[in-house]
Amino acid sequence: MDTKEILKKVRKIEIKTRRLSDHIFSGEYHTSFKGRGMTFSEVRQYQFGDDVRAIDWNVTARYNEPYIKVFEEERELTMMLMVDVSGSESFGSQNAFKKDIVTEIAATMAFSATQNNDKIGLILFSDQIELYIPPKKGKSHVLRIIRELIEFTPKSKKTDLAQALKFLSGVQKKKAIVFLISDFITEGYEHTLKIAAKRHDVTGVRVYDHREEQMPNLGIVNMTDAETGESVLVNTGSKQVRLQYEKYYQDKVKYFKETFSRCGAGAVSTRTDESYVTRLLGYFKARA
Repeated sequence: MDTKEILKKVRKIEIKTRRLSDHIFSGEYHTSFKGRGMTFSEVRQYQFGDDVRAIDWNVTARYNEPYIKVFEEERELTMMLMVDVSGSESFGSQNAFKKDIVTEIAATMAFSATQNNDKIGLILFSDQIELYIPPKKGKSHVLRIIRELIEFTPKSKKTDLAQALKFLSGVQKKKAIVFLISDFITEGYEHTLKIAAKRHDVTGVRVYDHREEQMPNLGIVNMTDAETGESVLVNTGSKQVRLQYEKYYQDKVKYFKETFSRCGAGAVSTRTDESYVTRLLGYFKARA
């Protein structure tokens, strides 16, 4: 795409995801992800029903009538978007590729964080760290992140989630809200996820296509692995081959769900042909 096409696509995604974050996600995001604590705001006169534990005894003694301390949530947080840009994200069978849905989800989360005056950072990864943008605030920063999600070309097509999580732990020392967005067709990341989840509030967002769940019966087909580039002839007419593939895929899904649960991290899955809005809102409400 040339610059004009990229800007047009950025604008299109901005309009769609900004509307979602303004009217749907910002409130749910605020409720689901708490700040670092409560900070003192002001004192006011005691009213019937107020918690007596909040009475400021010094001010009460000075004015000879009860006053209470009012606290506000200390909101400012950092969101880290970790996005899988490996070859398998370019798969899609209907209206959208997985990477298109991933971009929309990341953009929606970024605008939701901006609504709450939070910082947003980005890590694009394959089996290496492809791009790191340190956390910053502001609309122009979010638009840069969206532009990178649209036009970035990774050096590698493979996946290494463990490497990405290790990098996160190295660059983000303070607690952050982390959205790890991938298809999770991989394993071997439990140890690094456990370390990351102890420090950060981690949510895995699995984006998948319904055609990945089962292998269709198409006879003998030449199939190419999107990540390794390896091509093989596969007899999809064989029931045993189809069952082996289905087991392989379901093992990866099971590993994702069980690993995130064991590590104390959140997990949500959304299909390319369904509403990710419904899935994410359900997840936020459950957290709240």
